[in-house]
Amino acid sequence: MNQFGRAGAYLALFSEIGLVLLVTTLAGVLAGYWLDTQLGTLPIFVVVGFLGGAATGALAIYRLITRFLSRFE
Repeated sequence: MNQFGRAGAYLALFSEIGLVLLVTTLAGVLAGYWLDTQLGTLPIFVVVGFLGGAATGALAIYRLITRFLSRFE
């Protein structure tokens, strides 16, 4: 693979990492906020949703990077 193709692949990887982390964390926070408004316990499930979304995003990023690096070996 030439330098431009590899640079484009890394650019796609980094943009996908940012997008995955944003979407999973935001989904966790929104789900926690919705649950908090239903139960009347505002800060509790927002924090739980944030941590759950961030953990889900970290796991997805780990899988994404390992799959990406296995293509270059």
